[in-house]
Amino acid sequence: MQIYEELVARGLIAQVTDEKEIRELVNNGGARFYIGFDPTADSLHVGHFMALCLMKRLQLAGNKPVVLIGGGTGHIGDPSGRSDMRSMMTAETIQHNCDCFKKQMERFIEFGEDKAIMVNNADWLLKLNYIELLRDVGACFSVNNMLRAECYKQRMEKGLSFLEFNYMIMQSYDFYYLNEHYGCNMQFGGDDQWSNMLFGADLIRKKTGKDAYAMTITLLLNSEGKKMGKTASGAVWLDPNKTSPFEFYQYWRNVDDADVMKCIKMLTFIPIEEIMEMEKWDDSRINEKKEILAFELTALVHGNEEAEKAKQVSRSLFSGEGDDANMPTTELAAADVLDEGMGIIDLMSVCGLCASRGEARRLIEQGGVSVDSEKVTSVNAVISKEKLVEGVKIKKGKKVFHRAIIK
Repeated sequence: MQIYEELVARGLIAQVTDEKEIRELVNNGGARFYIGFDPTADSLHVGHFMALCLMKRLQLAGNKPVVLIGGGTGHIGDPSGRSDMRSMMTAETIQHNCDCFKKQMERFIEFGEDKAIMVNNADWLLKLNYIELLRDVGACFSVNNMLRAECYKQRMEKGLSFLEFNYMIMQSYDFYYLNEHYGCNMQFGGDDQWSNMLFGADLIRKKTGKDAYAMTITLLLNSEGKKMGKTASGAVWLDPNKTSPFEFYQYWRNVDDADVMKCIKMLTFIPIEEIMEMEKWDDSRINEKKEILAFELTALVHGNEEAEKAKQVSRSLFSGEGDDANMPTTELAAADVLDEGMGIIDLMSVCGLCASRGEARRLIEQGGVSVDSEKVTSVNAVISKEKLVEGVKIKKGKKVFHRAIIK
C-alpha cells in the first residue's frame, strides 16, 4: 500500500484540492509540503500531535517537510474556531515559544540537509511594507469570498477585528512566499483551516501561474478537534514538565471506547494490516486496545522507558496496588499549609484536579473524590498537615490519580 492510500485507509484525509495530482506527488516523494504552527504557548500540545505524526509519515515516504513556525502570524492570532480575540503576546514571548517548539519537534521530524527544514514567518512578514503588500497581493483577494469563509462567518455576530481579518491574507502569503523561496507545492492542516489554505493555493496560481495544492486532515475525537487534548486542568502538553508521561499515558488510556480505533489508525505507526486485524477483536478486548494506544503514543513522545513505567503504574493503580513512584505529584511548601491542614477543595485546586472550585464541589457531592482510598463525603473536609507530610493519594472519578505531599 502506497502512502496516499495508507493515509486514506487511516482516515486521515478530510479533503483535497486535486486528488489525482496530490496522490502522484505524495506517492512518488515529490511533495515539498508545509504545516504551520502558531507559537501561542511554550509547548506543543496534543492538538498539534496529529500534524506532527502526519509529517513524520510523509517524511518516511520520501517527501520533504517544511515546518513553519508562526513568529509573524503569532502577532495577529488565528480566528478559526474562536469566539473571542487572542491575548496579544510580546515579541520576546513569541520567540521563546518558537524556540521551545523546535526542541520538541526534533523528536518527530528529522531536520538537516535535504531533509526537513524549519522556517519562521517573522523573517518575511515583519518586514512587509503595508502599501506594497496591498499592491502586490491585495487585488487577488475578494472580500466577498473571504466573508463567506467559515472561519470568519462564525465570528461575525460577536465581532471580528480588522487585525484578525488579515490572518487569512498572512497565511496565504506564507504559502506564496514558501513556494517562491523554498519550492513548497503543498500545504497540510486541520480541516478548520480549509478556507485559508484554498486562498493560499489560489494566490500562488494567480501570481505565478504554477499549481499548488492543499490537503486537510480529519480532526480527531468525532471531528471535534478543538476539544482534543482538553482536561479539567487545561491542555495535555507534550512537554513532560507540563504533562507528565504518566498523565499523558492516562489521557490516551481513558479515551472514549468509540474513539479508540480511530486514534490507533490516525496516530500510531502500527502497520495498517495489524490494525485491520485489531478491528476484528471482540468488544471484551477494549482495554487491551486502549493500553496499546496509550503505550504507543507515550513511547513516541517520551520514549519506551517512560511508556513502560506509565503502563506499569497504571496497571498497579487499577488493580488497587498503587505504586506512587511515578504517579503525578504536587509538592506543597510547609509554609503554605495551615497547622490544621488544607481543605479538600483547596487541595484539589492546587493539584490541578479541577478547573474551578465549583467543579471540585460538584465532584465531592457526587461521591467522585477519595483520599487514601476513603471517599470524601463533605466539601468542608480538611486533610491534616500530618497526612500531607506523609503524602496522600487523591483519586478523582475512576481513572485519575494524584499524589500530594509536603516537602
